[in-house]
Amino acid sequence: MSRVAAALDAAHDAGRGAFVGYLPLGFPDLQTSIDAAVTLAESGADVLELGPPYSDPVMDGTVIQEATQTALAAGFRLRDTFTAVREITARVDIPVLVMTYWNPVMQYGVDRYADDLLAAGGAGLITPDITPDAAAEWIAASERTGLDRVFLAAPTSTDERLALIVRHSTGFVYTVSTMGITGERAELDAAARTLVSRLRSHGAAHACVGIGISTADQVRGVLEYADGAIVGTALVRALRDGGVAGLAAEARALTAGTAR
Repeated sequence: MSRVAAALDAAHDAGRGAFVGYLPLGFPDLQTSIDAAVTLAESGADVLELGPPYSDPVMDGTVIQEATQTALAAGFRLRDTFTAVREITARVDIPVLVMTYWNPVMQYGVDRYADDLLAAGGAGLITPDITPDAAAEWIAASERTGLDRVFLAAPTSTDERLALIVRHSTGFVYTVSTMGITGERAELDAAARTLVSRLRSHGAAHACVGIGISTADQVRGVLEYADGAIVGTALVRALRDGGVAGLAAEARALTAGTAR
């Protein structure tokens, strides 16, 4: 049984939608990023999404790019991912997904990466820049280890592509709310609701919506039709501006939108 899917189901059984919170690892430094992730879990997140910093973050908006550049400048190394996941999972009991671009996984070695993530207590990977038809090695490694593999679906995806994504995703399908990079937006695209409906028609058991969600009202709106709401930029901004305490306050405010 997928640990991530189980967390989404537990939230549903409790009468609410799931809150998936993203933070970059190593920001503003490694230990603070670990403490921040633990605080996020303790402040209501059902699933943690942690992003190792990467030198070419093509999908990230300005706030997250600045945070990851700070982490890299502070000396973050790929191996620190597993150190952080190990410490976080020792302190909290919710699934931890790593959101990573594919090149670092390839450089590290796909099987080695999967084995080390599993040993650290991680639940799986979100892979924004690789599609299932190009991910045979990762699919094999995840099936061997039991790690979840979360692929992205976009409003522009064809039905054939959506069927492929649903067939090969576990945990949930990451449903991109709007085309473009991450960041806060005043209004979410109605395309997200249509996309979740299309994913359901292809058999998706769990779909979580991300990109652009930054308020409790937006969380509430997304959870009218999706299993989970993914928030990143608003949390990173809160951590940047208010430290761990500011992050906790922002997380509690956002989770107010999860009740159904």
